[in-house]
Amino acid sequence: MGELDRSRRGFLKASTIAGLTVIIAPLGSRAFAALFEEKVLTPIQWDTASGRAKFRIDGIAKVTGSKVFARDVRAADMPHWPKQQSHAFILRTTQADRIYEGIDLGLLGDELQPDRIVTAEDLTRDGLAFPAFYGEDMLLPAGKTPAYLGHAVAILIYHDFARFRFAKDTLQFHDEVIRYGAKTGPLERDPWGTFRFVRVGGATPYDEDTFSSLKNTMLFPSAMRKHEPVWAAGNASGKLDQQGMFHAEKLRDELDHPPADWLVLDRNYTTQSIDTAALEADNANCWYDASTQSLHMVVPTQGPSEVAQSAAGMAAKCRFPVKNLFVHPVSTVGYGSKDHYNVPFYGLVAAMYGDGRPVRLAFDRYEQFQTSIKRHASKMHYRIGVDKKTGLLQSFNAELEVNGGGRSNFSPSVAMVGASAAQSIYYFPKSDLMGIATASRAIDAGSARGYGTLQTMAATEMLIDELAGQLGLDAIDLRLKNALRSGMKNTQGAIPAGAIRVDEILQKAKVHPLWTDRARKKAEYELTHPGNRYGVGFACVQKDFGTGAEASFAKVEVAADGKITLHHTAAEIGTGASTSQAIACAKWLGKPAAEVRMAIVDWPELPMITSGDPYTMSQAEQDKLSANPRWSPGMVSPSSATNSAFYFTHSTHEAARVVFTQGLWPAAMSIWSAGIGGGQAAPLVVRREDARWVDGKLTAAGLEPLPLEQLAKKAHELGVVTGAVVHVFNRWQWTEAEFDIRGVTERLPIDGLSLLYGAGKPKDDGKGPAPVAPAYRALDRKRVFIPPVQRNNAAVTYYSAVATLVELAVNEASGHVELLSHHSIMECGNMLAPELVSGQLQGGLAMGIGHALHEYLPLYEEGPGNGTWNFNRYHLPRASDVAVWTQTGELLPPLSETDPPKGIAEVVMIPVVGAIVNGIAHAIGRRFNDLPVTPQTIQEALA
Repeated sequence: MGELDRSRRGFLKASTIAGLTVIIAPLGSRAFAALFEEKVLTPIQWDTASGRAKFRIDGIAKVTGSKVFARDVRAADMPHWPKQQSHAFILRTTQADRIYEGIDLGLLGDELQPDRIVTAEDLTRDGLAFPAFYGEDMLLPAGKTPAYLGHAVAILIYHDFARFRFAKDTLQFHDEVIRYGAKTGPLERDPWGTFRFVRVGGATPYDEDTFSSLKNTMLFPSAMRKHEPVWAAGNASGKLDQQGMFHAEKLRDELDHPPADWLVLDRNYTTQSIDTAALEADNANCWYDASTQSLHMVVPTQGPSEVAQSAAGMAAKCRFPVKNLFVHPVSTVGYGSKDHYNVPFYGLVAAMYGDGRPVRLAFDRYEQFQTSIKRHASKMHYRIGVDKKTGLLQSFNAELEVNGGGRSNFSPSVAMVGASAAQSIYYFPKSDLMGIATASRAIDAGSARGYGTLQTMAATEMLIDELAGQLGLDAIDLRLKNALRSGMKNTQGAIPAGAIRVDEILQKAKVHPLWTDRARKKAEYELTHPGNRYGVGFACVQKDFGTGAEASFAKVEVAADGKITLHHTAAEIGTGASTSQAIACAKWLGKPAAEVRMAIVDWPELPMITSGDPYTMSQAEQDKLSANPRWSPGMVSPSSATNSAFYFTHSTHEAARVVFTQGLWPAAMSIWSAGIGGGQAAPLVVRREDARWVDGKLTAAGLEPLPLEQLAKKAHELGVVTGAVVHVFNRWQWTEAEFDIRGVTERLPIDGLSLLYGAGKPKDDGKGPAPVAPAYRALDRKRVFIPPVQRNNAAVTYYSAVATLVELAVNEASGHVELLSHHSIMECGNMLAPELVSGQLQGGLAMGIGHALHEYLPLYEEGPGNGTWNFNRYHLPRASDVAVWTQTGELLPPLSETDPPKGIAEVVMIPVVGAIVNGIAHAIGRRFNDLPVTPQTIQEALA
C-alpha cells in the first residue's frame, strides 16, 4: 500500500485514540470528493421564493442504486486497497441450554475447507475481545453454555468468492455443524438494569412536589435476590430511597384499597419481539495491512465516533500491531439496529486473520434475522385510579419488563425510557413507575425505533380508552380532562420544555369527521358490508426526543464566492439528515449549504475533551472538570431517528449564526454605510434583529437587499469571521458559555467555539494580532453554564405530540383487519423539509401498523435465533395493509417562526398502534391487551 494522499482537499484528519492515529474518512479516502464531482450526491436545488429544496441530497443516488451504502463497497472500490476481496461468514449456536463443544466441518469435504478458521482460542491468544459495552465471549469458547441463541462460535474466511458461496450454502441450516454436550439449561443472570420513578405532587399540578425523581432521587434496588430486585424498606423520615419507597408503598396500598369514588383498572399488556428490518443488512469490509500496521474499516453505523473509539481500544490491546486506524462510515439505514451494534468488531477480527487481504462480512437475510438488534418484547402491569365524579386521573402504578436478550446493549436505558414515558399525554398527581430489563437467551434487543415508549404508551392509550368506556365518557373528552399542559410536571417531576400543545391536537381530533361520524358510518358500513364490523379508534401520545447527553460538532464556512460548506458529526441513516442540515444553514445564511460532509469525527479546529460519565458523575466532579475551558460532559452523539431535527440542527444553527453575526452582518453594515453618505451614519436605525433574508438577499430597515455572494466577498476583504466550528451539549437544557469575540463578551448556547477569519487583515480580538493567513482559532470560554447533573433525573423534557384516528373493518369469518383510512395530527415546530416529515410519517405509520397487526418473532428456540427466519415467515406490512391511498395528515402551525424543529420520526409510529386496538374494540366489542392482534385471536374472541 502506498501512503494515503492526506492533502486531497484536506479531507482526512487525524486524531489519537488509545495510542493509535485514528483517521475518519466517510465514504472512502477519495470517494467523498468524487460523490459531488460525479454527481452521485446532488447539491440542493433551492427555491428561494418558497424556501424549500426540490429533492434530498442522496435521493437520486439511492433510487438509482449508486454506491452510497457500505454493503455496496468492495476492495476494488477503495483506493490503495488490494483488489482481491476475501469473504467471511460466522457459525452460530442454535441451542442455548447445552454445553458447546466445538464445530464439525465434515460437510464441506476437502475442497471447501476455509482458508482460515477463527475461534475463541485465537482471540484469547491474540488479545482480541469485545469493547466492554458488548460483554464477554465475542466467540464462544468450547466448554461453555451459549449466552443466547445465535451466539457466534467461529469465523470462516475464504480468499475466493466461489468457494465461500458454496461453503456457506452447504453449512447453512445444518445444526449438526455445531457439537453440543451435556444439557445445562439456559444461563440465569441478574437483570441488565432496574429503575424506579416515584412522584407525589403538590396540592395542584403547579405546586412543589412532595417527592419526585428530579427533586429528590431516582430509586434503584438495594440488592438482587434470586435475580429479582430488592427495594429499600419505606421510611417517611429515612434516606431518600427509603422516603421514595414510603410513598410508593402508600400509593400501591391506596390502589389496593381505593376510595369509594375511585375507579381502578388493573391490566396486563404484552408486546412482541420484532425485527427492525433495516433496508441494509449488517456488514463490514475491513483490511489489516501488517506492512504499515494500519487497520481499515468500511462500516455502516449510526455512531462513527463510537466505532472509532471502540475499535481503537480493541486494536490497542491485541497482539497485532496497529498504529493507524482508518474508519470509513457510510450512509446507512438503521432504525436503531446500527447504533452500538457489534458487527463492525467482528469485521475487525476477520481482517486480522485475513492474511493481508480485505475481508468482507455481509449478512444475508437469514443471518440478519438471527443476529440483528431487536425491539424488546415487553410485559406491562398497569393500575390507574380515576375519580368517577370528575373524571380526573389520580394515581398510576406501572411495572415494565423488557426482555433484553443475551447481551445488555441499551436494554437498561430502554427500560428507563419506557417507564418514564408510560404517562403518555396525561398528568398524574401520583405515580410509581418501574422499569426492569431482564437477561435471557433471546437475541439482543437494543435501541430499536420507539426505544421502549412504543410498548408503554400504546398500552396506556388502550387503558385510557377502556376507562372512558367504563366511565361513560367520550374517549377524547377524557383525554382533554387529563392532558398534561404547559407548566405541569411529568412523572419525574420535571416541567417539559416549551409549550405543550396536546390539547390543541385533541380538539382537532374531536371535530374530525372520522370521530364525529363514527356511529353513523358504523351502521351504514355494516349494513352494506355483511359479515364485516366497522370501527374507529383513536390514540394520542407525546414522545420525548433525546438522551439527556446529546452532543455534536458543526462547522459552517462561507467562501469568498458565497459557497457554503457544512461539516457535521451526524451520520446519514436514511432520515435525510444530510439534506435537513444543509437546509438549516439557510436560516442565517440565506441559502443551504452547497457541500455537506457528514459523519465527521475528528475536529482539529476545535480540540475539545471529555471524561467521566455524563449520566453518573457527581456535581462536584462536573464542577472540577468544567474548569478546563475545552472540557464537555459529552463529545458526540450517534444519529437516531429523532435527534437530528432538534439537537443536530442546534449546532448547525449556532455555527451559521456566528458566521452571520460576526461576519456577514459587519460586511452588510460596511456596504450599506459606504452606500449612504460616503461612510456617514445611515439615516435609518439599523438593528441586527431586523435583518431578514428575502429571495436570497439580506435586507434590514428598508436598506438595499444584498446577495450572499456580495456579502461573502466583503467579509473576506474585511478579514471578519467567515467560518465557525461549535460544540454543543444538552442535558435536557443547553449548555451556555461566554466567549470574548472581537472585544465583546457573547453568551452563546454552546460550550466550544473556533473561528475562521477572512483572508483580509483581521481585526484585533483582544488577543493580539491574528494571523493573516486564514486559520481557525479556538477560543477559550470565559465562563460556562452546564446543566446540573440532577437534571439527569428528569429523564425527559422535550416532547413532540401526535394523534392518529384509524378507520377499520374486521371480517367476522377470517378475523382479518382492513385499514380503511387513517388521519394523523402532528406538532413538530418549524419543519426544515416538509417532504422529509411526510416521509417519516408514512414510514412510521407503516411500522406502527406492522407492530399492531402483523410483525412477530418468537423469542426462543422457534424464533430467529435458529437461523431459519426470513421475510417468507415474517409479515412486514405492505401497501395493501396501510391504507396507502387514503391516509392523511396535518400539522399544527408553529407558534411563531422562531419555533425550533422537533424530533418527530419515532413518535409518528406510536399512536396508530393504540388507535388500531381501540378501533378493533369499537368494531367487535372486545379488547385485546396482547400484540400483535392477529386474525386468529380475533376469531377466538368472536367464537
